Amino acid sequence: MNKNTQKGSHFYRDKPLFGLDIGFSSMKVMQFDYSGKEPQVTGYGVNRFEPEAIDKDGVIVNIEALAQSAKKLFEQSLIGEITTRRAAMSIPAARTFLRMIKLPKMDSKELAEAVLTEAEQYIPMAIDDLYIDYMITDRTADEIELLAVAVPKKIVDSYFLLARTLGLEAVAMEPTISATTRLFVRTELSDVPTVLVDFGSVSSDITIYDRTLVVTGTVRGGGDNFTDQIAQKLGVSRQEALIIKTKYGLSFSKRQNEITQALTPTLDQLLKEIKRMIRYYEERYQGNDRKIRQLVTMGGGANMPGLSDFMTNSLRMPVRMSDPWHHISFGKLQPPSETEKSMFITVAGLAMIKPAEIFE
Repeated sequence: MNKNTQKGSHFYRDKPLFGLDIGFSSMKVMQFDYSGKEPQVTGYGVNRFEPEAIDKDGVIVNIEALAQSAKKLFEQSLIGEITTRRAAMSIPAARTFLRMIKLPKMDSKELAEAVLTEAEQYIPMAIDDLYIDYMITDRTADEIELLAVAVPKKIVDSYFLLARTLGLEAVAMEPTISATTRLFVRTELSDVPTVLVDFGSVSSDITIYDRTLVVTGTVRGGGDNFTDQIAQKLGVSRQEALIIKTKYGLSFSKRQNEITQALTPTLDQLLKEIKRMIRYYEERYQGNDRKIRQLVTMGGGANMPGLSDFMTNSLRMPVRMSDPWHHISFGKLQPPSETEKSMFITVAGLAMIKPAEIFE
């Protein structure tokens, strides 16, 4: 969703922006400089906040707490510098409604009305309570295919209020899955149909990408859940469980069987949803010779050792962890550690939005 208020200003659309990703209990920022051959990070950082600041519906209910966390990030936790107050912000995919829609060819006004009509049929909320936007992904002589996204107004409005409290201008908001997909498309081998799995802290977003987003879904369970399940199964503290998860995970160790048993219920649910979405893709695009060739993991929970091998064996499909950083330079800045890089995937995707994409 773009705040397209300065549509005709070439000067305005060339001004930089930075990404601001607000997760379940942490916020990240990142900004790029595009003057060289590859994007170069000018500044990035992360800071945590109490999860209670955001309610179960995804609405920021404690603006002051998040504002204080953001100020601390900018003043104490920033590596490099953020040179602009114009932000592209993410909305958790679990709080959004995304759907691919095929419609007969029609003019722009009719199309907007048709999208609203379609939205009423598949979204279990009143249309008046939603912000709805869409992007045309394909056209034929007779049909238009588009990706429609709808977000509850109360969520978006709370994000805008936070931005105003911080003196920022929120120029764009988009689902987290759109941001991670942008990074995948621009920096990795994305020319084959792919399942993308973004492991958040408490949920995991699943997307099938075939030249555009085809279908998306979310399941409960993420990196924090893995830590809690290991702690409970092994009878250790949460901090010890975090170390065990990061160092050993599902890979070979003396306690591999116990760890696998602890995580299997959550992983089984994830794999079941992935298989369901693959079947949906194959049934919807019958006769299409483009088969899903790979699964790419990303997000903070994706760096658990042994996870890719576990999923490869379960799905009988190549699984690898996203590594877009070969195409991104940190210049003279100290980059995040290898275990921390994955948590910056979404905010990097936001930072890759070019101003001209918004104000064109």
